[in-house]
Amino acid sequence: MKNIKSIFAVFALVIAFSFAAHAQNITFTSLDGAKVDLASEKGKVVVLAIGASWLPLSKDQAVAINKLSKKYTGKDVAFYFIATDSTAAKSKNYASDEDIRKFSQTNKLTISILRDADGVTSVKQYKIDQMPAFVILNKEGKLAGAPFGGIDPDTDISAILSKKIDAIL
Repeated sequence: MKNIKSIFAVFALVIAFSFAAHAQNITFTSLDGAKVDLASEKGKVVVLAIGASWLPLSKDQAVAINKLSKKYTGKDVAFYFIATDSTAAKSKNYASDEDIRKFSQTNKLTISILRDADGVTSVKQYKIDQMPAFVILNKEGKLAGAPFGGIDPDTDISAILSKKIDAIL
């Protein structure tokens, strides 16, 4: 009986670990239709600015993420804005790719834009409770601390994120 319980316990652990490993493999779509799997960014620090066209980054936050992207050019750091606007036209929070492009131009974002098609995958995956939010993934693709959400628009987020990025690099 003990052997059967041990076998079930090991089996449960294997299943749990396989789901945990699989959970990090999230694929988003860029505005040009390319699929971007964040798991393929392993070996890099990944910084995600997560928001929506209806709740965008403040001007200062957009400037900060662009500044950081420029600062870390040529280093093992990737930056993305993930739009949580739904791609389903009947959805309450629907935004077309053109809407997201306009949002990007208005906010002068210089980082790659990805779509979270259902609008909740990234929010659930990274346990975001306020938007916009910033998430840092370490070189193994795992969360490097809690997401930064509900940030005062006047806060210099670049200093906070830069310190975290430098600690991981």
